[in-house]
Amino acid sequence: MEIGFIGLGNMGSAMARNLIKAGHSLTVYNRTGSRAESFKSLGAKIAESPSDAATDVEVLITMLADDHALEDVLFAPGHAVDALPAGAVHISMSTISVALSRRLADAHRGKHQHYLAAPVFGRPDAAAAAKLFVVAAGPTDQVKRCQPIFDAIGQKTFHPSEDAPAANVIKLSGNFLITAVIESLAESFAFVRKFDIDPNAFLEVLTGSLFNAPIYRTYGSMIAGDKFEPVGFKLPLGLKDNRLLLAAAEQAAVPMPIASLVRDRFVTALAQGMAESDWAAIARLSAQDAGFGKPASD
Repeated sequence: MEIGFIGLGNMGSAMARNLIKAGHSLTVYNRTGSRAESFKSLGAKIAESPSDAATDVEVLITMLADDHALEDVLFAPGHAVDALPAGAVHISMSTISVALSRRLADAHRGKHQHYLAAPVFGRPDAAAAAKLFVVAAGPTDQVKRCQPIFDAIGQKTFHPSEDAPAANVIKLSGNFLITAVIESLAESFAFVRKFDIDPNAFLEVLTGSLFNAPIYRTYGSMIAGDKFEPVGFKLPLGLKDNRLLLAAAEQAAVPMPIASLVRDRFVTALAQGMAESDWAAIARLSAQDAGFGKPASD
């Protein structure tokens, strides 16, 4: 398929490479142009602007950091929403607000374009291995049309709803659950350490019994080893997703007290100099509260 791809960060770069490997023709754009240049040798075209990436394509994929970046790419004068052909489909794979997803659905409908929200679960290593989980919401015929794209980047595709923003609700909920697991693991590890139990022995019990799931193995290992590099998902992005969740929850009158607690953990971590850390580094706060270690800024 002829695909325009905008957003070549750690996740987007891996996804774009896998699409090229699968035989799709890509035109790529990134605000920092040096990230796009490496794709020349892979046979991709380098777009000069977002509108250039959206011109004469069947599918436009965006994988950007936040609402502001996506709005700038899509809606600034002369940008992608105006250049995308009628009948083409925009797949937004970013973690964005439910409100922006609804705005995108309306905007594309008004221009006789199609829109799918298809955020993914998985860290950069999963993206590189084409093992992401794709949550694709929107019209069934468009999900089927784009299934070869999802197959090239992920191990499984879910289609929970014909309403595209439903995927964003699910993604924000999923990310919230990840942070709740990180926080609960952090408190648990701090607790057992106070009783001189080896963190790795505790992790072995957890993951070898009731908690034998990727989320516990991945983040449990990071916390047990106090090792949060390489950074897969920066802490400020976790705070951004938490804020999007709480904003949507407030609008829908859904109290989420644990999400509010996690927000405060993120803010505390930023205050202690963890802005460049993986979001799982909030676990260090529980260790510090229990008397282990020092703040990251010391």
